[in-house]
Amino acid sequence: MKLAFIIDPIHQLDPCHDTSIALMEAAQILGHEVWVTQANLLSVVDSKAWAMLQQVELVPIQLVEGSWKAVNPWYKLSAGCFTPLDTMDAVFMRTDPPVNDSYLYATYVLDYIDPQKTLVINRPSGIRGANEKMYALQFTNAIPETIVSADKDLIWKFVEAKGAAIIKPLGNKAGEGILFLQSGDRNFNSIVELSTLRGRLPVMVQTYLPKAKEGDKRIILLNGEPIAALNRLSSGSDFRNNMAAGGTVAQTTITPREHEICREIAPALRQDGLIFVGIDVIGGYLTEVNVTSPTGIREIDRLDGTCLGQQVISWVEEALKTQKPQKPH
Repeated sequence: MKLAFIIDPIHQLDPCHDTSIALMEAAQILGHEVWVTQANLLSVVDSKAWAMLQQVELVPIQLVEGSWKAVNPWYKLSAGCFTPLDTMDAVFMRTDPPVNDSYLYATYVLDYIDPQKTLVINRPSGIRGANEKMYALQFTNAIPETIVSADKDLIWKFVEAKGAAIIKPLGNKAGEGILFLQSGDRNFNSIVELSTLRGRLPVMVQTYLPKAKEGDKRIILLNGEPIAALNRLSSGSDFRNNMAAGGTVAQTTITPREHEICREIAPALRQDGLIFVGIDVIGGYLTEVNVTSPTGIREIDRLDGTCLGQQVISWVEEALKTQKPQKPH
């Protein structure tokens, strides 16, 4: 297979942490060609999606005394070539959020890939329709009590009723801008004004889940099926459990309640073409559905001795066999 990955500049990625690199390594190990590009290098010509692609050769990382180690340099790029994306067997959209204008326009370009020729993971329209905070709201049996609003009075009433809440910007990633609010907080007005840009931008407000102290579980789903999980724990100096906020990681399992959540959301994920997804669960409640560039594979592989990247690429191999005619090479 020929696989293209739309990523952030490769020199900015950490091969010992980045899930995109884990997937690319797995594809290479399984004998496939791996190509990379960036969102700003996409084009539409003659009503077809094109990209400036570079083939990449990776030196796989190694587990040494319980930690991932990479050589330097860990990758080698070919010269760029302007290529129709439907010459690829699959395209992975793995640009990190925020989902800004540039990101959205990239998904519009990807709409011009012929789905009969090339599998796009995740489906561009699915990414556009699945804000990672808002998407969870449709699963009413799975989420904690939540409102979305820019109205200060409504937010105040919610926090007063619950005693404590978490306020989340709708477009950020990695825990950026998430704040803890308590009833009677003297900074309440300032916090809400800053978060909502003085009432111009809605935010998500969720009741605070005390179980967050026990961790924020990331569950990886492949075509709606949970394949692995990771528990993220706060550093102690920060209430957020996100790895990017200094949190640590621990081995975990998927509980019956979490399997139930996965079964509830799986039909919507499949319908929307959201194949590779990471959901966040705290105390048995779904808090987010990550569809842009879910991470956690490296940490799970290190803790569990797995190779999730190869599982994902093997799924793509089988999907291509059953979903479309094989192309001559």
